[in-house]
Amino acid sequence: MKVLAIDPGTTHSAFVQYDELWVPSAALKGKIPNEELLSKLRSWRSCKDVQEHIVVIEMIASYGMAVGREVFETCVWIGRFMEAWGPGAQRLFRRDVKLNLCHTGKAKDANIRQALIDRFGPPGTKAAPGGTYGYKADIWAALAVAVTYADKMRAESQAIKEEVTRAKSK
Repeated sequence: MKVLAIDPGTTHSAFVQYDELWVPSAALKGKIPNEELLSKLRSWRSCKDVQEHIVVIEMIASYGMAVGREVFETCVWIGRFMEAWGPGAQRLFRRDVKLNLCHTGKAKDANIRQALIDRFGPPGTKAAPGGTYGYKADIWAALAVAVTYADKMRAESQAIKEEVTRAKSK
């Protein structure tokens, strides 16, 4: 399974691929204009290599606070990305990411980035790049979405295996 995660924004969105080896991609990552990402999603959908991907998009949640135009614009883009990929596109709330990586809903972006560095090692330098070399700002957020989704899928798979084992032993 490969996860293509998106951190949506009003005009630009970050994306990252997370592969079945549970390693962040050095090649398939970036932050590009939304129209360009929309076009890429439509073209990737027909590529055999990318059809195995699960697209996961960070979803906005309401906590009762007043929001501005940017939040609604981002919601529109989330819907457009989901439509472009088609059935199977998933959404994941930011709170789930915080709880998965930092075990608290009060985590900030810096805490999430540090949790990812703890997992994958330091980004490194140009001369000695690490597994997350070149990741910055919203690309870290997209990676956090991918890792959280993969962790949830792994936990669900493990729970199913344990259930089957219990059923067989009865």
